Amino acid sequence: MVSQIKKWLSFSPLAAGFIAVMVGYTSSAAIVFQAAAAAGASPAQLASWLWALGLGMGLTCIGLSLYYKSPVLTAWSTPGAALLATGLMGVGMPQAIGAFLFASALIALAGVSGGFERIMRHVPRPLAAAMLAGVLLRFGLDLFAALPRQGLLVGSMLVFFLPARRFLPRYAVALTLVLGLAVAAAQGGIHLSPVRLELARPQFVMPVFSLSTLIGVGLPLFIVTMASQNVPGLAVLRANGYAVPASPLIGWTGLTGVLLAPFGGFSYNLAAITAAICMSRDADPDPAQRYRAAVWAGVFYLVTGVFGATVAQLFSAFPRALILAIAGLALLGTIGNSLASALDEPAEREAALVTFLATASGLSLFGVGSAFWGLVLGLATAWINRKRG
Repeated sequence: MVSQIKKWLSFSPLAAGFIAVMVGYTSSAAIVFQAAAAAGASPAQLASWLWALGLGMGLTCIGLSLYYKSPVLTAWSTPGAALLATGLMGVGMPQAIGAFLFASALIALAGVSGGFERIMRHVPRPLAAAMLAGVLLRFGLDLFAALPRQGLLVGSMLVFFLPARRFLPRYAVALTLVLGLAVAAAQGGIHLSPVRLELARPQFVMPVFSLSTLIGVGLPLFIVTMASQNVPGLAVLRANGYAVPASPLIGWTGLTGVLLAPFGGFSYNLAAITAAICMSRDADPDPAQRYRAAVWAGVFYLVTGVFGATVAQLFSAFPRALILAIAGLALLGTIGNSLASALDEPAEREAALVTFLATASGLSLFGVGSAFWGLVLGLATAWINRKRG
């Protein structure tokens, strides 16, 4: 019993879970604020959105990770929030909630019917790894792009991380984060004065179903969430060797959205980038134990939900360069392993390369992100090569 408690309180999975949540909030919370503002949300309703998102992500992370003993990390749909930031202009909050319910119901149906899992069975593992590498490449590049602008902060983190990775691999990322916070504080880069302790209160909004809003907002939200979030999210699990069935994961995230949409939970899906942090060796040397990092992420998500806007203010107080640096360093190993796995099989190498380049390019067509199109182009290349062979 004592040994089990010590494993759960181990620093590495706890730190990995915290970093995953921090990266998720600081990288896209502002987009969620814009989406809420577009729908005309009041400050109380914005806090309710954060409450619903934190609660939904926390419960699904904890429940699914414990049940499958795999690091299943969920998140809000960042491309979906970007879509809402423009699509909800002039749309009232009740109509917006109706669109959220509609999109989540479609996601739940896609999971329960098993259609999503049948499609993913036909995706070769090298292509899944290539897509993951393409999704994460930006974070590796941002690390070095931030170096000239914040030389002392990013440089000190990089110089510390490289030997720490060699001699203290389990604690390298966490200790680098502590160092970065100390340097940023010494530079006066952490601004805590606007932060106020404030509990969020759920605000129920009765949904109104408008055909134009369902077609113009709800359906695109469903497509973007499935194509740009759930596809790469499942690819991350597969690329790291976790054979968790897809249908229950998609079904539960959709059902969570149906339950929490009236409070502002616009969409829930499998995470990709933040999930990779919890699946890295830094979370735990044993892949079978890395689910603890996802559980800790769920705990931190619950905390962010309870304190709502306060946590968002706290994360916004950190320098952006600090977030870029710690995200890039935490994902270095995952990017390298993904590239190695993607290019390992000569027969699939060209298709994997097309998938990687298209995904990393950031192209967007019809409101759907590059991860989906990279996979489509990679599958087409693989099919043509097989026909030619």
